Amino acid sequence: MAGHSQFKNIMHRKGRQDKVRSKLFGKLAREITVSAKIGMPDPAFNPRLRAAILAARAENMPKDNIERAIKKASGNDAESYDEIRYEGYGPGGVAVIVEALTDNHNRTAGEVRATFTKNGGNLATTGAVSFMFNHVGVVEFDAKAASADAMLDAAIEAGAEDVASNEDGHQIFTTPESLREVAKALEVKFGEPRKAALLWKPQNTVALDDEAGEKMLKLIELLDDNEDVQNVYANFEVSDALVAKMSA
Repeated sequence: MAGHSQFKNIMHRKGRQDKVRSKLFGKLAREITVSAKIGMPDPAFNPRLRAAILAARAENMPKDNIERAIKKASGNDAESYDEIRYEGYGPGGVAVIVEALTDNHNRTAGEVRATFTKNGGNLATTGAVSFMFNHVGVVEFDAKAASADAMLDAAIEAGAEDVASNEDGHQIFTTPESLREVAKALEVKFGEPRKAALLWKPQNTVALDDEAGEKMLKLIELLDDNEDVQNVYANFEVSDALVAKMSA
């Protein structure tokens, strides 16, 4: 159990303009509907749905939108989406995993492939890069929820695998199978987490200079802009100054 390991998940939900927020809400609603459709519509008994609702709340998605997305799962007009994972390489040989929910495989695959190709990368076969990541659960709390030592002790007791604490907050990593139990145990002590989800955590990261880093961040931004794409993960690091510049 490492108490001070650092991990920055490269996921970008950029901007707060109405158009961007509308697209984000659409993605969040799709995940809520799919989660409710494949499991029970009650978040107390559906860990994936609960995680989707937490993600929506973190982005200030209105309660009515969340409830409407859940109800949509039981309606006759509920869309049917498939979960697809794409893997490829970005500028500098960076490994990239793209998770999508789509109702049209050919459309999404074509768009994702084109985005890679036009931005210095290439789409590969499934399994080409995922071995460089660990599929893990993560529970996140704000820094003010507890001290680093208190969170570490509670996480160990709850059965977590790893903890990273810094000024941005606490990240508690679990196995995919134990995510629900760990999240519930920590919620009893510290209140509702700001996030509880499964993600791809890189085993190692590649340091990019600003030129390659800018190209890589642009690729992720364009992938994330695709309405079918839910999450993008990559195993690289860039300077904080570049991240700030690209997010401005």
